[in-house]
Amino acid sequence: MDEVGARLRAVRVERGLTLAQLAQETGISVSTLSRLESGGRRPTLELLLALSRAHRVSLDDLVGAPPVGDPRVHLRPEELNGMTIVRLTRESGGLLAFKMVIPGGRSKPEPKTHEGYEWLYVLSGRLRLMLGEHDLVLKAGEVAEFDTRVPHWFGSADEAPVEVLSLFGSQGERIHVRAQPRKKST
Repeated sequence: MDEVGARLRAVRVERGLTLAQLAQETGISVSTLSRLESGGRRPTLELLLALSRAHRVSLDDLVGAPPVGDPRVHLRPEELNGMTIVRLTRESGGLLAFKMVIPGGRSKPEPKTHEGYEWLYVLSGRLRLMLGEHDLVLKAGEVAEFDTRVPHWFGSADEAPVEVLSLFGSQGERIHVRAQPRKKST
């Protein structure tokens, strides 16, 4: 929305209109048009629709909406420490979601600690999780959650790769699962 004013001005200038001419065409005052173009006023839907009609451009073009079409999200896998990691969240703060593919026969476990809280869901394969004094093997469909200040390491439990969904909160955010209680049968 911050760039709408510049777009409004560019479209008006491209059409060769003055603010007074556009005001007469739309019924919007010159001062309102001027404030919209300078960013001094946020446009309402009603104003944008009138300007869209007057300029004979779509509302999407007027506000610079991203093109709609291919709904697929194009993710970029990255290689890190021998794992393939696909970041599923775009934001950098709060909870982060990753899909990890960890090859089989991974290196010697070296538990680490860091700030945060992690939730792991095994999509396929078998995951070996070393957490403090625990040495666990999780299969597809199993979940583990833990404070990452506890020494931990995870990798494939055997020679086959393991796919994992990871939700990580660097500030120690925990995952909150909400479910409807089961209805009691009578």
